[in-house]
Amino acid sequence: MRTLILVLALMLSVAAPLWAQDVPATLVADRLAITGADTLVAEGSVEVFYQGRRLRARRITYDRAADKLLIDGPIVLTDAVSGDVVLADEAELSGDLRDGILRSARLVLDQQLQLAASEMMRIGGRYTRLGRTVASSCKVCAGSPTPLWEIRARRVLHDATEKQIYFDRAQVRFFGVPVALIPRLRMPDPTLKRSRGVLLPAFRSNSDLGTGIKLPYFIPIGPSRDVTLTPFISTNGGRTLELRYRQAFRTGKIELNGAVSRDRILPDKTRGYIMAEGTFALPRDFKLKFSATTVSDRGYLLDYNVADSDRLESKVEVARTRRDQYISVGLTHFRSLRDTDTNDTLPSLIGDLTWVQRFTPAGIGGIATLTFSGHGHRRSSSAGFDSDGNGVSDGRDTARAGVRAEWRRDGIVGPGFLVAALAEVRADVFDISQDDASQGSYSRLTGAAALELRYPLTRITSRGAVQVIEPVVQLVLAPESAQDGVPNEDGVLAEFDEGNLFSLNRFPGYDGVEEGPRVNAGLSFTHFAPSGWQLGMTLGRVFRTESATGFSAASGLSGPTSDWLAAWRLSGRGLAVTNRLLFADDFSLTKAELRLDMARERYAVSSSYVWTLADDVESRTTDVSELVFDGRFQMSPNWAGTMNTRYDFVSDRAARAGLGLEFRNECLRVDLSLSRRFTSSSSVSPTTDVGLSVELLGFGGGSSPGPARACRG
Repeated sequence: MRTLILVLALMLSVAAPLWAQDVPATLVADRLAITGADTLVAEGSVEVFYQGRRLRARRITYDRAADKLLIDGPIVLTDAVSGDVVLADEAELSGDLRDGILRSARLVLDQQLQLAASEMMRIGGRYTRLGRTVASSCKVCAGSPTPLWEIRARRVLHDATEKQIYFDRAQVRFFGVPVALIPRLRMPDPTLKRSRGVLLPAFRSNSDLGTGIKLPYFIPIGPSRDVTLTPFISTNGGRTLELRYRQAFRTGKIELNGAVSRDRILPDKTRGYIMAEGTFALPRDFKLKFSATTVSDRGYLLDYNVADSDRLESKVEVARTRRDQYISVGLTHFRSLRDTDTNDTLPSLIGDLTWVQRFTPAGIGGIATLTFSGHGHRRSSSAGFDSDGNGVSDGRDTARAGVRAEWRRDGIVGPGFLVAALAEVRADVFDISQDDASQGSYSRLTGAAALELRYPLTRITSRGAVQVIEPVVQLVLAPESAQDGVPNEDGVLAEFDEGNLFSLNRFPGYDGVEEGPRVNAGLSFTHFAPSGWQLGMTLGRVFRTESATGFSAASGLSGPTSDWLAAWRLSGRGLAVTNRLLFADDFSLTKAELRLDMARERYAVSSSYVWTLADDVESRTTDVSELVFDGRFQMSPNWAGTMNTRYDFVSDRAARAGLGLEFRNECLRVDLSLSRRFTSSSSVSPTTDVGLSVELLGFGGGSSPGPARACRG
């Protein structure tokens, strides 16, 4: 026993420097031996644990006098803090594993990027210097030892603190073929998400702008701000500088995007745009949101593929949403880019105020909602007449203030009848100016009351499906001539669907009021399958004593009776199909909508078709028959294709079309796109765009890697 104690004490005294720091080291091995007074030899499955580092080797010799470790491999050195892994055949390291030389070594960063070198030196626990290095994140196989890409360098330095990799005399190779020689190259390591430097370049070819390369340069400004500058020079004489500025605050964030350009589309004119948006949290649960867009000319956003918007909206809003309350104050500015629009005659500046409170009134029960609202809009024109024939005075300005009270109470009577009583009262004051036909002040008091009866019937099929069929009848009483000469500007585009089939007022805004007694009737059927499929169908119609006023023919709500509304939806297992029809008694269509959304493991489809009747009231002189399609197909684990189109059947031509092809594996992403815009006007012409981007994965701030290649044979 004494001998054993002496041997253990001697081992501890020899190995003491290994845990001389605050955290002791742990040494595990099959065999331990002491030679001389200062040398400890560990052999067989040796492992050393020290300050988050783990060293595994076949044999370790520790020289106490020199504080040096001589290690025979294979060697695996893992740093739990940084996630780095070092592999080597042999090494000579300091006692704290921070400094030393490793031979035939390989450095693996974040389990992605590998740097192999004949010799590796660790300096101060911060720097790793490699000589004659090959860097790649691609997987290689015995039958195919050449990676898809690699960077060869005479010398490489990795800074673990700054998380940067410096290449000296770097040579970029694809499939073993040199494609670029860069004397000095700096890249972020995989763990760094924000680093100053050049980002992924993108190739773009446009039939109007020519061919060029976008080369973004990212500039971080502290931990909460950054700027990205992207120059684009094209062969047709185009010169563009794009800018993106982002800043995060303790309570919110802002982002600013913009560009300035010179090109041959509009020679001798500086073109550009600015977009800004932000969100901030305010006291008492309020939120501030703002967005602003301005552009030099009508065609810039389409010419440079920035956005498809043809009407620009700039808005600032302060809002709060709670369980029983909603408050919003906002100011909006509109600018149209359409050639057919005149901005002076459009409501360009709009202010809105909304306060909604929901509560349960004492004595009568049910749920009541009280809404206070204010609205005002102005046009730049000061003319009091209609010069463009759209039925609206060129300079009409409107201001409105109103209050609305709504109430509903539900109950069950008899053998399961669901009965509901509804009521609504509205009071509004209008002031209209710069309109020769309707200028002046107006006050309006309107209301409606309704009684609703439902009788849901439920059954369970032999296969366990639940089916519900529910007839609904709603009797509505409302006064006639409620409009009182107030022009309807915010409720022209009324939609008739299953969501408002049983509404007291189907006008979307505040200006329009649905008048007269009517009956809203409908029948719904729902099927819930045990497998998760769900089918819902609705059929309904509105019956009146006299023709409705204020609704357009394309809305399906005009006349003494509305069009028939038929809608159905099938959903489950990643599939959703929705169809809605409005048709007359002779089955002539007023509107038809069909939407398909499908998501599978290998493909995804989102498509919709719309057919709408022409209507001058809705500023639509021809029928609309249009198909929109977006699809993605995973051809293999690494290859994916995309397709999108928007086809106008009335004009018998596509408005736009696009194809895309993407390759992604563990180390490379290639994205190729081809798109064509067929529409034309005095501001824009049909154009074709080709885009190509190539990204070497494994460096900081990049895309996520795809499936790794499989080795065969």
